[in-house]
This record gives sequence, C-alpha cells and structure tokens, in this order.
Amino acid sequence: MTLAVAWPRKTRELFNHHMDSTAWNDFPFRDDDVIVGTYGKSGTTWTQQIVGQLIHGGDPNVAIAELSPWWDMRIIPPEARAAVLAQPHRRVLKTHLPVDALVMSPKAKYLYIARDGRDVMMSMHNHHANFVPQVYDMFNGPGLVGEPLPPCDPDPRRYFRTWLDNDGAPFWSFWENIATWWAVRDLPNVKLVHFADLKHDLEGEMRAIADFLEIEIPEGRWPTVVEHCTFDWMKANAEKVAPLGGAVWEGGAQTFVNKGVNGRWQEVLTVKDSLDYERMAVEKLGPDCAHWLATGELACARAA
Repeated sequence: MTLAVAWPRKTRELFNHHMDSTAWNDFPFRDDDVIVGTYGKSGTTWTQQIVGQLIHGGDPNVAIAELSPWWDMRIIPPEARAAVLAQPHRRVLKTHLPVDALVMSPKAKYLYIARDGRDVMMSMHNHHANFVPQVYDMFNGPGLVGEPLPPCDPDPRRYFRTWLDNDGAPFWSFWENIATWWAVRDLPNVKLVHFADLKHDLEGEMRAIADFLEIEIPEGRWPTVVEHCTFDWMKANAEKVAPLGGAVWEGGAQTFVNKGVNGRWQEVLTVKDSLDYERMAVEKLGPDCAHWLATGELACARAA
C-alpha cells in the first residue's frame, strides 16, 4: 500500500527589496521541473550550472543565467518570465524562499543547497560590497515593500554581527530558511545538498544529483560535464553563469563568481562571534540540523 504524502502548503507571502513570493502562486508546473533552493550565497548558481549541464549533456554554450532565473526576485521583467514559461526543454528555476512562503508541487524536484552561515556571510559581503549604484535604484524603486536595501557595511565582521543579531538583516532570515527546508527533507521529491560536499567530491555529488533527477549521462560524457561545473571553468565563462550577465557588480560577472572557498571567516570573526553563531544554530535548528549545516553530515550517516 502506498502511503499518502503530506505535501507542504503555503501559509504566507514574503516581500522585501529582493523578493515577491506571489510569483509562484500561479506558476504552471511541469512534471520534470527542477527547483534549486538556497538561502543565498550557498552554491545556488553552482547547482544551477550542474543541473543545466546534466540536462543538456555538457553543452558548453548553455547560458544557465538566462535559462534559470530567480523566480521570486521581484524585478524580473515580464518578457523574461514569458521566455522561461515557453522553454521547450526541461526547466530549472531558483528560489530563495523558505518552504512556508513557497508553492511546492509534487510534479517538480527540489534541490536545496546549504552552507555554513559564516561562509555564507563572507560570500554575501563580497556580493553586496560590489553592487554598482544602479542596483539600489532597482531594488529600492517602485513596488518596494518593507525596508530598502542599505549600502554594504565595509567592515565584514560588523556586517556579520548585524546579520546574526538581527535575523538575517539586511536580507532575510537564515534560520527559518534552513529550518523549513530541513523539515521537508524526507519528501520524495526533495534532496539536500551541501556546499562542502560539492567542494570535496564534485563528480560524486553530481552523479547523486543526476540519479535524483533521473538523468542518464553516457559515461564518456562525464569528464566534460564535470569540467563545465568546476569553479575554474565557471570563472572563465562567468558571463554564462552570473545572473544578469554580471552587469550589477563592479568588475562584472567574474566578481560574482568569486572564490568558492570556505573558512575565510576564521580570519575575520572573533572566537565569541563564532561561538555565538554555533550556539544560535543549535537553538534555532536543533543539534542534528546544526551539525549538518556545519559539516554536511546527516545524523543517519553518522550513526552508521
């Protein structure tokens, strides 16, 4: 007997300078859609590139930034949305929403990628600090709900403390994003992925993602598919992977495809900063989720 699945239901809308969760309310899902979810700066674009290369068999000309927009970003123009809806091939979209503000469909498959919050904030600081002035006009312009996006604090440690002490400011809550996706990790169409695992074993993680998405890659194509998902290749082809072609960052697309390294926070944060983060992770997420977030290790794997 097949057990009924309790599918999550959307319970609220989320609006801010970047997001409009209503974008999903009437989205016409197909049976093979792939949704890549993260808090942000956790390997979103990397995973989109992986999925795009798997779907298109390692085609180097695939411009994943154009094919796979951030669907709940409020400033996407209507013509860009229409182009996505008209795509004849398997579609890939990204979201930065928590589950309770997202419409989840049993037709789609969801990849949720996480990364230690201290690494997230180091990457976010680089991301935010390099915005060109026009970005603030875009995000703080017509249709803004809530507080405007402020300029980036140039001090990365202070930036981290503001984020930690104010529940994700000036962006959105980190803890609720992680917690809501962790809560649905056992759904048959959800797979958790960790940034550290992609760094440690890119090909192995890509093969696991391919299995989850039911994509078969001829064995002889795997070296090419993997090569197109390395940081070196993406950096050299940044215009194809950076959102908006990289036009919103000083230095262009290569600024967006930054370093992809972990641990830089150790040179910036104090011991107290780090301990405060670790304590809050356990309080907000519970020990098993906090451990997974820090390491990529799931409790069942540790028990085995």
